[in-house]
Amino acid sequence: MRKTNELDIKGTAVRVVKINGVDFVCLTDMAKLRSEDPSFTINHWMRNRMTIEYLGLWETLYNSNFKLTEFGRFREESGLNAFVLSPTKWITATNAIGIIAQSGRNGGAYARSDIAFKFAAWLSVEFELYLVKEFQRLKAKEQELVGWSAKRELAKINYRIHTDAIQQNLIPATVTRSQMNIIYASEADVLNVALFGMTHQQWQAANPTLKGNQRDSRQSASTG
Repeated sequence: MRKTNELDIKGTAVRVVKINGVDFVCLTDMAKLRSEDPSFTINHWMRNRMTIEYLGLWETLYNSNFKLTEFGRFREESGLNAFVLSPTKWITATNAIGIIAQSGRNGGAYARSDIAFKFAAWLSVEFELYLVKEFQRLKAKEQELVGWSAKRELAKINYRIHTDAIQQNLIPATVTRSQMNIIYASEADVLNVALFGMTHQQWQAANPTLKGNQRDSRQSASTG
């Protein structure tokens, strides 16, 4: 499963893709800050001895299938002038998972957030600070949406429990359909006031142009 977001880092658009719940930040987008040839910039960063040391340590910590022998070979070759290392070469040789190379519409080199921050610092300390700030803002927004979704689902469950209890205990057997709806609406507003601070009628009066109910409206506002 893949979802793409975009961060604005002082005028530079940087894509963030979520693959199986894991965030990868686009190195290719960031590299455009330094050069019109982002592949050259990324390869230049990756051939650095300190970069290889960092990538190797990251993979050792998080990747049980990391090929240490190939990593050692790259580390030894990093001091040679002819040494070149690309994301694809690194991934293929070492079975790395911290960096991925994508093709197609959202193609480019992507890296896990902590690796991406390391690359950003190499490009520019200022760029790194703004990237971290925007990434944190994105994660905070995601957490807000998760929290709202959980609250909305809880409200739906509570509403169903509430209406079932009304039907079983509060509604006489001899009421009309319209009378039943009035009883349901009145009892449901107990939940509306508890969760949203107002009844459904009060919400409609305050938001005449919106459709649906408080739950749907709050969800739309959060995702806007």
